[in-house]
Amino acid sequence: MDILIIGSGGREYSIGLALKKDKNVEKIYFTPGNGATDALGENLAINDFNALADFAKTQGIALTIVGPELPLVEGIVDVFKERGLTIFGPSAQAAQLEGSKIFMKNFLARHNVPTAKYIETDSLEEAYRFINTLEVPIVVKADGLCGGKGVIIAQSHDEAKRAAGEMLSGNAFGDAGSAIVIEEFLDGYELSVFAICDGKDYVVLPAAQDHKRLLSGDKGPNTGGMGAYAPTPLVNEDIYAKLDERVIKPTLKGMQEEGMPFTGVLFIGVMVVKGDPIVLEYNVRFGDPECEELMPLLKSPASELFYKAAIGDLKNAKIEFYDKYAVGVVMASKDYPYKNSDPAEIIIDEIHHEELKENAHISYAGVSRGEDGKLYATGGRVLVCVGVGKSIKEAQKRAYMLVGQVHFAGKQCRSDIAYQAL
Repeated sequence: MDILIIGSGGREYSIGLALKKDKNVEKIYFTPGNGATDALGENLAINDFNALADFAKTQGIALTIVGPELPLVEGIVDVFKERGLTIFGPSAQAAQLEGSKIFMKNFLARHNVPTAKYIETDSLEEAYRFINTLEVPIVVKADGLCGGKGVIIAQSHDEAKRAAGEMLSGNAFGDAGSAIVIEEFLDGYELSVFAICDGKDYVVLPAAQDHKRLLSGDKGPNTGGMGAYAPTPLVNEDIYAKLDERVIKPTLKGMQEEGMPFTGVLFIGVMVVKGDPIVLEYNVRFGDPECEELMPLLKSPASELFYKAAIGDLKNAKIEFYDKYAVGVVMASKDYPYKNSDPAEIIIDEIHHEELKENAHISYAGVSRGEDGKLYATGGRVLVCVGVGKSIKEAQKRAYMLVGQVHFAGKQCRSDIAYQAL
């Protein structure tokens, strides 16, 4: 089958890499792709949804996989399905679980899915009143999509009020902050749990944990993610069972009852408080960099997982994972996350170590191909070095061995990815 992947980051590269090894897959197209995805397939310069659907139709594309949230929220799945095309991802209606934090919190409340105490409001007066009832820290969220940056954890009542005011005035996140959610802060440990859903049935992937802060020791500003590992030993069978019964099943049932069955990746941001999983947020696509660690753990053909979910037939899919661990270390550009950096040539030492060749790889993200054919670091998060092993320690060692082989001016990365597990 020929497959089209929408997106340009490390997440989409990783999905492409998994499909490249899949004997069911003949050709992969990326739109727009990045400077390295052309080694896995063909990059296209088409961004209009209707033009993409035309391409998929005439080219006989068997399956389209949507990576990022924006096209999902904007309705690409609906456009493709109207043409009778097979596409993996939720409808625009179902994508509101990520597109609107207010929709998501109210949905959780309607279906008794455990979440933090909250209000949603567009009134500063009401926001101030609720803030005064909470203990610090206090969480303030913009309603709409903000590229993962619309959440403030305020350390004082004044800071929470200031954040609410900045968002509601439009100064902080424009229209995305025209309504806000304010909620209590939950104290526990955070997990990323991914369920591949077909509207009725689902497959839960190994739980991952990512590292949001820029610097080792969880210091510095929040980022899109500086690394991740999976599976995490912080999840036991009891937590998986509670997630099944209290979170995933009522969510899929609720989405069906409300006339918007959920197909695609349900990414559950979970805080585990005293052994109980409480939902922080839903996203409707793979996390990045978690996807980079989950794809190499998938033992079954990747095409089967995505295709069976897209056609509503997961119950007949046999999905298996390797009994291994993966650790991914993000290498970012010099000025990330503050501003864009100058392009820098990426040089990778020749790898002679067999163990590394077989158990580690690079997933490329913010890279471009120069006219000289060389790869340049041109994005914030440039690439992810992924190591796989029989233990977290072994996987971590291999990821950092690979980091040592990669060079570009101003490169930065954390030295402690997976420290929570070790």
